[in-house]
Amino acid sequence: MTGESNLAEMPSPPSPRSAARKTALVSLALVLAVVGALVGGYYFAMRPVTLKIAVGPANSDDVKVVQTLTQAFAQSKGSVRLRPIQTDGATASADLLAEGKADLAIVRGDLDVPKNAQAVATLRKNVVVIWSVPGKGKRKGAKITKIAQLAGHRVGVVGRTPANVNLLKVILQQYGVDPAKVDIVQFPASEVAEAIKAQKADVYLAAGPVSSKITADAIAATAKDGGTPTFLAIDSADAIAQNHPVYEASEIPAGTYGGSPDRPDDEVKTISFSHHIVARKGLSETTVAAFTRQLFAVRQQLLTDFPQAAKIETPDTDKDAVIPVHPGAAAFVDGEEKTFLDKYSDYIWWSLMALSATGSLGAWFAGYLKKDERDNNSHLRERLLDMLAAARKSETADELDQMQAEADEILRDTLRCFDHGAIEEGALAAFNIALDQFHAAVADRKAVLLSLPQNLQRTGAQFRAAGNA
Repeated sequence: MTGESNLAEMPSPPSPRSAARKTALVSLALVLAVVGALVGGYYFAMRPVTLKIAVGPANSDDVKVVQTLTQAFAQSKGSVRLRPIQTDGATASADLLAEGKADLAIVRGDLDVPKNAQAVATLRKNVVVIWSVPGKGKRKGAKITKIAQLAGHRVGVVGRTPANVNLLKVILQQYGVDPAKVDIVQFPASEVAEAIKAQKADVYLAAGPVSSKITADAIAATAKDGGTPTFLAIDSADAIAQNHPVYEASEIPAGTYGGSPDRPDDEVKTISFSHHIVARKGLSETTVAAFTRQLFAVRQQLLTDFPQAAKIETPDTDKDAVIPVHPGAAAFVDGEEKTFLDKYSDYIWWSLMALSATGSLGAWFAGYLKKDERDNNSHLRERLLDMLAAARKSETADELDQMQAEADEILRDTLRCFDHGAIEEGALAAFNIALDQFHAAVADRKAVLLSLPQNLQRTGAQFRAAGNA
């Protein structure tokens, strides 16, 4: 009864689980972890990115174009979104980019471009238009047909930006005209017609796209007031472009500004400069490439409201470009844009290799930690085999019962080792064979002992006891 009580009080051994099953579960968990990491990485790499773009001034064509781009990007559900930041002009936009407060900016090519700015696209090209207005009454004088004649005259610059004044000074200096001897006045585009009517200047300068409505209206105002504008050619445009790489030699086609006769009546040589979309130098190549791709994809959608959108061009990818191209934009232009797998395949491959190596190392380390447990179980199995031999020679049932109890403990320990993964199914099968043989030997020996007379059993026991003494 006492033995049965002890057995009832002993905790039941844990249910043995196959080591293969445990390995399969661990492998499945690792595979799921890898898949989850890849899916998570893909999600974070491909989620929409919002870029802040600085543009100004208010109500300008640049602002309207950016607003339209913002809506088009949102509707196309691409990987890039835009958040316009309105500024006072191109200079202020450039400053925001330089300070890192904007990711993109619309800048004017003939102004100081931030050192951290890299070209993404050419938004538009502007030409310089200079024309003289015939004087009337007291203002009537000699007709101005050349830039070299501007000394001592008043030049009206359309627009409030200082950049146009600096542009005029560059032109004057090329022709040897001292800017200090030219009376330069500025007025907003909305006051051009009034200024021309009031004869506030002898010559006017405007800078904008060839199809600029502001320039066209100003020239039309000149003709409406009874005068025929005379266009002043910048014949030294090539020399200016050579000395100032931000400018290019260009032409104004005959009849660009309508009228009868055509205004101008012949092609006029001039200089041009560009407005660029630039990005911060540190902005992701993948992000800039995606923005460039989306920009040229939606360009056709802008043509209805902004015909000049057709003039959006890819950036200059030459190494000696005035504004260095962003690597992401260059990848798009050169057709070398990398996909997600192109960019991260090496990282994925090395991660899988590292995971495999870690798994192998972990398996080896786990096996090493269970070495003592395996060795101990091997000793117990050898003990079971020794007990098998001893059971065949046992002389009393008590000895057999003691060995049976010891075999039960060995069985408990073996099952616990199997549950811990210290031994595999092959070792467990070998142990089961030895255990079956032991039980068979015990049963056979007990049958032999029960067939002997009691006095012989006692004599044999006494003889063995004397021998041991």
